Amino acid sequence: MRKKWNFYVKVLVLEEEEGDVNPDRVTREITRQLQKIYGVRSAEVTNVTTE
Repeated sequence: MRKKWNFYVKVLVLEEEEGDVNPDRVTREITRQLQKIYGVRSAEVTNVTTE
């Protein structure tokens, strides 16, 4: 029987200048890269916060 694995990852993105990073674009790119590189079946960002 195949196992299902869940990984919880925290990613910190530092902006060089105010407004430099678009959170929607970054989350789409992170999930796309996870699916492409690791062949994951599903990836999603469930929460975005700022400090």
